[in-house]
Amino acid sequence: MIDIVTNSVAGVLVLAATPIGDPRDAAPRLTQEIASADVVAAEDTRRFSRLCHSLQVRASGSVVSYHEHNEATRTADLLARLVAGARVLVVTDAGMPSVSDPGYRLVVAAVQAGVKVTCVPGPSAVLMALAVSGLPVDRFCFEGFPPRKTGERLRSFQALAKERRTLIFFEAPHRLDATLAAMAEAFGSDRPAAVCRELTKTYEEVKRGALGDLAQWAANGVRGEITVVVGGAPAEVSDLETSVAAIQARVAGGERLRDVCAQVAAATGLSRNDLYNAALAARR
Repeated sequence: MIDIVTNSVAGVLVLAATPIGDPRDAAPRLTQEIASADVVAAEDTRRFSRLCHSLQVRASGSVVSYHEHNEATRTADLLARLVAGARVLVVTDAGMPSVSDPGYRLVVAAVQAGVKVTCVPGPSAVLMALAVSGLPVDRFCFEGFPPRKTGERLRSFQALAKERRTLIFFEAPHRLDATLAAMAEAFGSDRPAAVCRELTKTYEEVKRGALGDLAQWAANGVRGEITVVVGGAPAEVSDLETSVAAIQARVAGGERLRDVCAQVAAATGLSRNDLYNAALAARR
């Protein structure tokens, strides 16, 4: 049985994307939401104040801090205000709340309580880095910040070594060289990647190259906000004869030939038509 959750209370939770660097990237609706919200939950109230100054807007409601250290305890208070009918705006230091930032706990609580959840779209370091990386954009996955400990970090990358989708990570500048070195070890030093630094800011920079080369470059020290984009694992190319034998075994087990050929083609990089025709010829 599936429980369908509907909006049943008057309050509204608004997640608002904020500029990742240039204040001019703020959506026009962001200023409207700041001016009209009953409560603004800001990751850093001082940075929020500076943003308001840049946008020439003033928050008419109360402004409270909402960050990783108080998110668990403050969520209950914000939820109570939502249930009472308040319009609560959540903003983080940059980008979309809940994406590697505070907000997820409150979204879950609000949904469960029947509170409407909406958002103000806007800047995203994840999508911008992907767009400018020069790497495939048709399929990708966001992995957030890698583990800080050396062993855990390497194991997490090893688990992703065969991921075919383009990978996107956030990383602190002082850990970038170690992270790129671990990626080179787990993914291969020749795997293509891009390090996107200070996106939309004065010193914006995108370094593209093989992971091994990027690791050497980062060893000299890198500053700023960092997003790393890594190309997905290449298809494993197998020889046709071995693949056809595997297809025959699966078809003999009851699977459809066309379905098996499509799956093997995706896994090996071989042509689906070539596999299908070779499998038919092997039957004769």
